[in-house]
Amino acid sequence: MSYARLVSSSVLAEHLTDPGWRLFDCRHLLSDSGAGSRAYAAAHLPGAHFMHLDRDLSGPMNGRNGRHPLPDPGLLADKLGAAGVSATTQVVAYDDAGGAFAARLWWLLRWLGHDRVAVLDGGIDRWLAEGRPLTTDLPLVVPAVFELALRDWVVSSDAVLANLDQGRLCLIDARGPDRFRGENETLDPVGGHIPGARNRFFRDNLNATACFRPAAELRREFEELLAGVEPAAVVMSCGSGVTACHNLLAMELAGLPGARLYAGSWSEWCSDPARPVARQAS
Repeated sequence: MSYARLVSSSVLAEHLTDPGWRLFDCRHLLSDSGAGSRAYAAAHLPGAHFMHLDRDLSGPMNGRNGRHPLPDPGLLADKLGAAGVSATTQVVAYDDAGGAFAARLWWLLRWLGHDRVAVLDGGIDRWLAEGRPLTTDLPLVVPAVFELALRDWVVSSDAVLANLDQGRLCLIDARGPDRFRGENETLDPVGGHIPGARNRFFRDNLNATACFRPAAELRREFEELLAGVEPAAVVMSCGSGVTACHNLLAMELAGLPGARLYAGSWSEWCSDPARPVARQAS
């Protein structure tokens, strides 16, 4: 059986020594780029490799392409192959942030053409709460060939800008409501959102234990937000194209596949002062 969205800790525990599975630790702090690698060195799930959001799951910034531009597909494919990921490998990604960073790797793998990838529901916190083991041992690596088959799932800034007049796309912003309104912005130099965007805070996809909520609940809320818009016309954004992937995963769980990603998101959009900005009063 392959998993393409979520995996429970009990299922993962059964496959920790399965040579057909690869586990990736995606822990990260936006305020401290070294926190994830330090946490990984201190203790991680047995067999887990580490993927750094800035170095592995993003490409170089140039001041105009956002805080977390997409990585070069070939370079990421090489890294995955070096970690033993082949076409038949089941990949599982985890973090300690309700899947906020693990979902980035989940989406990237599927963008590269690899569907056997899931997020560990509840992450390392649920794993620990269930009394499961951690280790400091580094995994043994048997390299493989990662087969790249890139998908057309990315929407550009130009397309988003053109849509302001065309109205063919439905843009959904995953940031918190305050940042969406233009308040309390600490990560980007400009506060606000892209005109016409709708807000769906990614944390609303989770329950009190940082696990994903039931599919039926997610579907009901997304359908209410979309108000008749087909998933294929949906474009997800956020601050830098990371937590937008969380909403993409939630829509998949809800049985609403087909949305795409504006990878540059707000941090790319606001880098050009000619692009319009919307704000809302509290």
